[in-house]
Order: sequence, then C-alpha cells, then structure tokens
Amino acid sequence: MSLKGKTLFISGASRGIGKAMAMRAACDGANIAIAAKTAEPHPKLPGTIFTAAEEMEAAGGKALPCIVDVRSEEAVLAAVKKTVDTFGGVDILINNASAIILTGTLETPMKRFDLMHQINTRGTYLCSQACLPHLLKADNPHILNISPPLNMETRWFQNHTAYTMAKFGMSMCVLGMAGEFAGKVGVNALWPRTVIETAAVLNLLGGKTLASKGRTVEIMADAAYAVLNRDGKTCSGNFFIDDEVLTEEGVFDFERYKVTPGTADEDLAPDFFI
Repeated sequence: MSLKGKTLFISGASRGIGKAMAMRAACDGANIAIAAKTAEPHPKLPGTIFTAAEEMEAAGGKALPCIVDVRSEEAVLAAVKKTVDTFGGVDILINNASAIILTGTLETPMKRFDLMHQINTRGTYLCSQACLPHLLKADNPHILNISPPLNMETRWFQNHTAYTMAKFGMSMCVLGMAGEFAGKVGVNALWPRTVIETAAVLNLLGGKTLASKGRTVEIMADAAYAVLNRDGKTCSGNFFIDDEVLTEEGVFDFERYKVTPGTADEDLAPDFFI
C-alpha cells in the first residue's frame, strides 16, 4: 500500500485527526493540500496550516497550506484550483472539518445551529462538489467523510439534536454520492469506536480525564490510510469504524493506540455515536 504521488485535499488538516491523516500520507511522499482556517497561532489550540505544512514536508511529503473556511464557496473553489495548479489534480478528498456543540434544543442558539450545519453538512457537500470534477479524472479516487454511521434512533439525537443532524448530514452525503458516483469514486465514512484524544476533547468535551480513556489520533490515520488504498470502484458506500478496518487488515493488537497504556479494553470510553 502506498499513497506516493497522490494528491490529498484535507479540510481541517492543521491539527488533530485531519493532521494525523495528512502526516500518514506524507510519509509515503504524498501531496497534501491543508485546507483550514488557522493561519495564526491559537491561544488554546496547537499548530497552524504553516507549521503543519513544515511537519508534513519533513516527513517526506509536499504540502500546500491554504487558508480556507469551508463555509465560503469562494475560498473552497480557490483552494481546489490552487491545489490542481500546483499538483496537477486531486486524487483524494477527506472531509474532516467539523464544528461540535453538544447542547439541547432550548440551549442551542440558532447561530450555533447554523455554524454546525454550514461547516459539517454544507462544507462537506461544497468540498465534494468542488473536488469531484478532478476526482473523476483520477486513477483511484476517494472521498472520505469523518462522520458516524447512520443510525436513525432516538438515542443518537435526544441529547444534541442539532449536532447529530449536522454530522448525519455528512453521512448522508456518503449515502447519496456513493450511489451517484458508483464505479467511479469511492465515497465512504470513517468514525472512531472510542473517544479520540484531540483538542476538542481536551478543551471542550471532558478534558484530560476523558481523553485518558481514549485512543490516539494515529488509529484514525492508520484506518483512513487502509481505506484510501482500497479500490474505490468497489469500496464505496461504507460506514467504517476505525478498529474494524484495521482488523480487516490483520491488526489485532491496539495497545499502542491507547492514550493510557495498559487500560483494559472494557474501560475505554466509547464514542457517543457507537
């Protein structure tokens, strides 16, 4: 398996899961378009598109930092054009950028509702629409959305209806586009079984206590790498879970992915969509 010479357009690739996926591809010598908003250092969040680009190039890849707010059609189209002009095309799109606000209906201001839907659902649709003309020309094109399985049950919605709607919108893009572009572009979703140690978890969703019961971003990066090396003509329309993908690849020991080595599997914190 190798992504050498492939061009990846990754939203939200300046940190966290998106950056880890980019670094995994960079190690093969891939070209990475880093489409994210963080051009200046954030007081609470590490890294910018420029520091991420330096790390990716040090790992062996080629990086193109692009200042992109996925809510802006103009910014997305300009970044895709710049990517194609620089690297000659787009082979892989990873829709990773996401906004999360876990509040109930009465506690969710409409500006927060709009933010999640504009970034998660609309941003995914927009990036896909912008990249597809180029993906259709690629040898083994893939779209990978970082979104959960479509389980239409009350329990997945009742505590944070607005967020679930926005994330499921990303998953519905998988369902629809996999059918629309069947045999041409592989369109899949990937989601973690457990909590993943990211800035969002550390700063917003439970802090170090919760993160210590999770896995590192590398498990998502390795799972994405496996999916993106499969044949997109036949591997499409799937809602993958990270450790299931790796088990299919012959990986059975997940100890190295644990934030706290030695934690019993049953003590790991499950993701709230699993």
